[in-house]
This record gives sequence, C-alpha cells and structure tokens, in this order.
Amino acid sequence: MAATGPAALTPERVLRRLEWRVLRRLDGRLQGDYRTIFRGTGVDVTDLREYQYGDDLRHVDWNVTARTDVTHVREYREDREVTAWLLLDSSASMDFGPVERRKHVVLTEVAAAVAQVLSRGGNRVGALLFDSGIRETIPPGNGRNHVLRILSRLLQGPPPDAGPTDLTTALRAALGILRRRSLVVIVSDFLSETGWQGLLRQLARRNDVVAIQVVDPREFDLPAAGMIYVEDAETGEVILVNTDDPAFQRRLRAGADERQATLVADLRSAGLDLFTVSTDEDMVRALFRIAALRSHPRRAAQR
Repeated sequence: MAATGPAALTPERVLRRLEWRVLRRLDGRLQGDYRTIFRGTGVDVTDLREYQYGDDLRHVDWNVTARTDVTHVREYREDREVTAWLLLDSSASMDFGPVERRKHVVLTEVAAAVAQVLSRGGNRVGALLFDSGIRETIPPGNGRNHVLRILSRLLQGPPPDAGPTDLTTALRAALGILRRRSLVVIVSDFLSETGWQGLLRQLARRNDVVAIQVVDPREFDLPAAGMIYVEDAETGEVILVNTDDPAFQRRLRAGADERQATLVADLRSAGLDLFTVSTDEDMVRALFRIAALRSHPRRAAQR
C-alpha cells in the first residue's frame, strides 16, 4: 500500500486497492470463508467429548479432564455473526520502518483487511486505538462506510505526541467494554512494559483472541552502516552505535531473540499463538499464512 501523495491515501482509494490486490486474491484462496482466518468459537457449549488429534487445544475443558483423567474438549454452536474488536497500537514505535511502509502502514493494511472481511460477513467491528492510553474508541458497526471510518483514522498514523505501547491499558479497556463473547484482534508490535499478561489470560478465557505482531527486520538486524545514531522509538533515547561491530550485531540479535521468545511464552500461557507480519512481507501471503496456522493451532509462526 505504497503512497505517492496525499490523494493516494484517501480511505476509499486505499480500501479499493486492498479489495483488488489483497481481498480478491484471498477470497480465491480461502473460498471466501472468513472463518478459516477468524473462527468464532460461539457462545454456547453444545457437548463434551474426548480429545482427538488435531483438536483445538483452546477448547480443552480442564475441569472435566482433571476429574476423569481423560482429556475432553468442549464443542460450541458457532455464531455466524460475531462482534469483533480491533485493538490497534498507535504508539510511537509504530512509526518505525521503511519510509513508504512503516509499521503503522502495515497495521493499517491488516486492520482494514480484517474489518472488511468480517463486515462483509455481516459482523459488527469496533476499534480501540491505544498507545500509553486509549486514544480513540470506535463503537462496533458494519458496512463499507464503517470500515472507511476506521481506515480514515488509521491513515493518520501515530499522533505527534504518541506515547509508548501500554498493552495493560488496552486490555483493561477491552475487558471493561466486552459484555458477551467476542472476537478480539490485537495488532501491535508488543513492545510494551510487562504487567499485561494476566489481563490477556483473563480476556482469552472469555473471548476468541488473535494476536498479530507487526515487525520490521531492522529490529532484529541493523545493516552495517558504520557509526550511526539510533533512537528508541518508545523512549526517545538516542545513542551512538557502531553497526560494523560484530559484537554489537550479536548483542542486538540476542536481545531481540530473547524478547521474542518471552513474548511467545507469554502468549502461550494465555492459550494463544503469535502471528507476525513484517514490513517487507506481501500482505496476501501474510494473511494466508495466518489462515493456515489458525486452522492448525500450536503451529503459529515464530520469528
């Protein structure tokens, strides 16, 4: 979704481009069934049965399993229509990445695609935009005009005074809003202070939660470019580093790998997988990969 000027970034133009370049191709590969990507687990439990290989581990009934010493899973009556909430990161770090495709641009593409796919199925979609606090709440609605409303806000990008990512605030707000089981799609770089993990587990117990991480390759490996100033997008701290130093590159990679491993473990403790979308990745390929992995729980992509 490269921009060539302000006119290229009107919500209508961007949505039409997404429909033509992404959603039309995705429909062809997924037969138009949005549930293969974002499957609602339904509201009502209809039955319990013994676990079979390939069952969704999120549906295991641990109480019955403990009583019987046999793993049981819950079966649900699936709702064709669901209410979805998008929790969208508008923090300062989302402004990182290539000039034409910063992380907030990728977040906009993902959010708009998800909103349009769900809205076409008759589902209502709301959005929470957050950084260190809740920036904006867009109540659930459906239809093309509602998707354009969400897209219009996202195209503005992170505000000039954007703070750091605070998942605790976003998750607490979601818990306060949701009144019935919903689909919750979190799109963020997850560069947040700790403390949000318990809230995520609470949210995931009552809702179907999808975690999509937007990353840029340079967060893991900086190109060798000699001495450069690097600014921490979350804190604003600026330091001088030697990108030609192999020891620095190893420390950078080790730190990024450790942070990623911790994030994957935190999500798994809530029964969730982590799906990543990179700033250098084709959007159709990314969404199709998420669809395939959502169909096979516990096989989520890990960076």
